[in-house]
Amino acid sequence: MKKFQQRLRPLFVKYFALPSDAILELPRITAIGQIHVYIENHKGLITFTDTELRLKSTKGYIQIKGKGFVLKMMLPEEILLEGTVSEIKFIPE
Repeated sequence: MKKFQQRLRPLFVKYFALPSDAILELPRITAIGQIHVYIENHKGLITFTDTELRLKSTKGYIQIKGKGFVLKMMLPEEILLEGTVSEIKFIPE
């Protein structure tokens, strides 16, 4: 059943003009310069230090590196990170 759903989701996105990030359960990352990063649709916080943030996603992990990190907002599926961002990386599972 799960494989069937995985095959149908891209079709819904393509033919019904639905938002791909919501239907495919993909993270949405909005970066404002190097000072703010807003992440939606993550699956949980793995690591947080003042130089690294690592989140679980449906396809693996999201790793953000930099310095002076502060979590300004943290909700079950949303995070607002402030600091100086030097790298945003997707790590497959």
